[in-house]
Amino acid sequence: MFSRFGPPRTVYTVRGQEIWQDDVVFVYSAGDFYIYRDRVWQISVQSVFGMKVGDAKAVALLVLGENAQDRGSYLLCDIGGFSWPMSLRINFDAEKISAIYIFRPDF
Repeated sequence: MFSRFGPPRTVYTVRGQEIWQDDVVFVYSAGDFYIYRDRVWQISVQSVFGMKVGDAKAVALLVLGENAQDRGSYLLCDIGGFSWPMSLRINFDAEKISAIYIFRPDF
């Protein structure tokens, strides 16, 4: 990350649902990179695949099509083409995209 993006704008910590799920988050203009131990396992972005934070849920459903698993307050979608499994999670608040995450579900 340092060689590609330089020093982060800011760094903060996030505690997951379990006490052992602590991440360090490096914030760049390209997104927020969640690091556990020595690996990036999740990235939060403002836009992906033509949809962005603030768009209606219908936009995400249209873009992702049949690949989307609708879980009510969020969508899940597997992303292929990598050497490891990758997933996309789109969170909603009042039927609008509130957050977009790309992550490794096996990590």
